[in-house]
Amino acid sequence: MDDFVEPLGPRILIRKDENRHQTRGGIVLPDQAEIPTITGRVVEISLEIQNDEDFPVAKYDKVLFHPKNAIPVDLESNNVLFVVPIDDVVAVFRRSKSPKLTDGEIDEDVSGFSEFDDSDEL
Repeated sequence: MDDFVEPLGPRILIRKDENRHQTRGGIVLPDQAEIPTITGRVVEISLEIQNDEDFPVAKYDKVLFHPKNAIPVDLESNNVLFVVPIDDVVAVFRRSKSPKLTDGEIDEDVSGFSEFDDSDEL
């Protein structure tokens, strides 16, 4: 029988992403650098969150969360599982699904912008 963790109340179970010791720009971070928010994947959600439409979080979503109230779960050897209150989840990463425009169509988001006129002085 495999063990698993089912979060109760307004909580989710997150598998924390590995710590990065180097930024995308190539800056090496010292080991004691503390980043107040971390990312991870949702492993399990409580029934309360699953049934509440106000929280658009689902299994396998990548999320950004504040670790202050996260409770580590000692179920795996590398301790990357955390039970996190849903209020500490600050963002869900989504992929853009913007429809492709055909020739002559104008995207409503940019319809108010005029063309750049390089004759104007800045």
